Amino acid sequence: MIDRRQLMIGAAAVTVVGVPALPAAASGRLKIGSLKFGSLSWLLETIKRRGLDKANGLEMSVLDLAGTGAARIALLSGETDVVVSDWPWAMRQRSGGAPLKFAPYSSALGAVMVGADSGIKSIADLKGKRLGVAGTAIDKSWILLRAYSHKTLGEDIAQFAEPVFGAPPLITEQMRQGRVDAALNFWTFSARLEGEGYKELITMADILRGLGIDPPPPLVGFVWSEETTAGKDAELAAFLKVVEEGNRILATSDEDWEPLKPLMRVSSQGEFEALRKSYRDGIPQPWSPEATRSADKLLKLLLEYGEGTLVGSDTKFDAKLFYGA
Repeated sequence: MIDRRQLMIGAAAVTVVGVPALPAAASGRLKIGSLKFGSLSWLLETIKRRGLDKANGLEMSVLDLAGTGAARIALLSGETDVVVSDWPWAMRQRSGGAPLKFAPYSSALGAVMVGADSGIKSIADLKGKRLGVAGTAIDKSWILLRAYSHKTLGEDIAQFAEPVFGAPPLITEQMRQGRVDAALNFWTFSARLEGEGYKELITMADILRGLGIDPPPPLVGFVWSEETTAGKDAELAAFLKVVEEGNRILATSDEDWEPLKPLMRVSSQGEFEALRKSYRDGIPQPWSPEATRSADKLLKLLLEYGEGTLVGSDTKFDAKLFYGA
């Protein structure tokens, strides 16, 4: 768990917050923390350009952050009200006493990407191959891929392939340069590769279903502390409302995507269209009882195959983490 005394806030981008159906008109400010060029910035820019925040009585104060670690520290230290993170991390914090809540932001997941002419047709074909993995050996996607290979092939992919760990941009570049044969990466980076002609070998959604987790629950969402946001129910409710309105626009209006190209930092029309499609496909439904059951199964898997390194061996499942559950 992140120690609240560890304060190290970097610089990065934009964010906002989320919560219930409007109990009253919002009139206060929410402090948001987010990565500048992350996908949330696309949504926030749309919300501001369309005036959705002001129309709903919401004043958003944005804190630019350097990365996921900085966002988590900013949240736990009270520097910001809401950040985007994954619920396994939030569950670990909640088990440790931090009263966190989670509302889904995106159901988009990463994938294992390969070259269109690589000849690799299944994960079994990765034997003896170099596999780039975004993150570290305790990244949840890598842990789940290992669990999937063990279940479907009876072997641990960590033993029959050569994993190469690194930051998402580095793994993407290694793939482009042919230094790895396949890449397990986050959805935005996988979409960029798809826009360049690479193809999906297997998606994380397929992996989750193969492990008996169906429907796959959204992993990434808005996280806030009930402590820090006490008295801000109306603001949180307004935020979730404008998020829904903004996503409805991005789901249906191609025109509203054009101003986002500078934030998306795309190098081609194909990359732009792949990112837009992946974002739209990942717009989540409200959290449901089915999602709660799937999340419970997923946490058990992460505890079993991650050996307590990812979410902590003492982490207990608590459905109260999920807003609306």
